[in-house]
Amino acid sequence: MSEALAGFRPARRTPAGPVPLDRALHRVPAAPVAAPDALPGFARSTVDGYAVRAADTYGVSDGVPGYLQVTGAVLMGAQPTVTVGPGTAVSMPTGGVLPPGADAVVMIEYTQQVMPGTVEVVRPVAPGEGVVRADEDAAPGAELVPAGRPLRAQDLAMLAAAGVTTVSAHARPRVTIFSTGDEVVPPETATLRPGQVRDATAVALAALVADAGGEPAVSGIVPDDAQALETALRAALPASDLIVVSAGSSVGARDETASVVGRLGTIWCHGLAVKPGKPTLLAECDGVPVIGLPGNPRSALVVFRLLGVPLVRLVGGCTAPPPEAVVRARLARDLPSAAGRLDVVQVKLADGVATPVFGLSALLSVLTTADGYVIIPEEATGLDAGTEVDVTIYR
Repeated sequence: MSEALAGFRPARRTPAGPVPLDRALHRVPAAPVAAPDALPGFARSTVDGYAVRAADTYGVSDGVPGYLQVTGAVLMGAQPTVTVGPGTAVSMPTGGVLPPGADAVVMIEYTQQVMPGTVEVVRPVAPGEGVVRADEDAAPGAELVPAGRPLRAQDLAMLAAAGVTTVSAHARPRVTIFSTGDEVVPPETATLRPGQVRDATAVALAALVADAGGEPAVSGIVPDDAQALETALRAALPASDLIVVSAGSSVGARDETASVVGRLGTIWCHGLAVKPGKPTLLAECDGVPVIGLPGNPRSALVVFRLLGVPLVRLVGGCTAPPPEAVVRARLARDLPSAAGRLDVVQVKLADGVATPVFGLSALLSVLTTADGYVIIPEEATGLDAGTEVDVTIYR
């Protein structure tokens, strides 16, 4: 399983194009974005107070205050019209431009106007105190956002502050999702005949694709027929950046995914040492990655989180995916495992304790009950009760 996670690295990437800033949240920049100019572009005050020469405040205290002549005030959004000289101060608002001659700002809390035109200072300041340098946020040419990391709200704020209004970003990968099986029917089917099951997987896969930054295209249910599946895959390839086929990837006379995909491209692996999700298929057809998932919805969703979500991000140019939400917890009971197999165990969390949620692999309620999951690595033969584990949280 670890080889599959690290080794299947398709070369396909979505093309890049200009994206307006107001539509760029979670989009992936195709190249780093540099600051065209210094930010904020001028030295400014970080506090309300008085712009001063720091040397004029040395040695002052509550018991030995200093006195400075107030020669003017700086207005917000305006260039200063006064200069700070020896023994003088200029009234400053937060964010105001530091006037010439000043090298610090004394907070208003440490001053008191004792008479018109004179301010008392009771706290010394060092040069640079209460001030943001002209290039403190970013120097000209500095990287504002890197390539390969989805843009966050704070990234958009930095770009806007720099006057960058469009970003060259990768297109969202188009992920075509097929369900297969003669027994599978659409979710809106009101009454099930004996042996039929509603398609519970496609809508969940589409949600995971969208959450990973892709554009899901749920393309219906293909019957257990090799020619029908081949026709569907051939038609989908030109418009797809990734294809996902749920069901049809396990060993069995009616399961045709592997043979069809083998005719259309190259199978990278068929079968993973993971529980649940062993009969997973990874392949490439005409440069398009193809994932064949188990027919069991729970297994399909578990495997797609581990393999499919990273692939969606990779194809979409994401090389620095957002970190998973992980918490540390103690296992409530022993968890057996088999060496050489990666086990994904669903757990509930309460008061720092992770309690495994067990049930037949066909039960979706195991997933809906769980708060997250624990991975037992391939080299382990199990985990003892009380072991500290990382729980990846469902969000």
